[in-house]
Amino acid sequence: MDLIWEKARDIGRLVAQTDEYQALKRANERLADDREAVTRLNRLQELEAGFTRSIQHGVEPPQEEQDEYERLALEVQGLAGYQALIAAQSNFERLMMRVQEEIAKGVEMGQQSRIILTS
Repeated sequence: MDLIWEKARDIGRLVAQTDEYQALKRANERLADDREAVTRLNRLQELEAGFTRSIQHGVEPPQEEQDEYERLALEVQGLAGYQALIAAQSNFERLMMRVQEEIAKGVEMGQQSRIILTS
């Protein structure tokens, strides 16, 4: 089993060196440095939490909060930093899906192999 964990750490190290990961990291940092964006995102999270509590209690969230949420969501989606983050996340997710596909191919090959490795 130790070999599996070692290989997993190697994959993680290699993933961290990819352009996709580096772009995601930079996009996160740029968005975090944008105080206006962070303020809006934090308010969106507060509103979402309030909506969840209201729904759990069987109450519809106040209309003014729903309107504020929609307005803020549109504003955030229009921010260049947010758009860059979404694009970087999408590219990174595609990379990780490819990594998972390759791991699945390795598992399939391992199932077909008659060689038994001891741990």
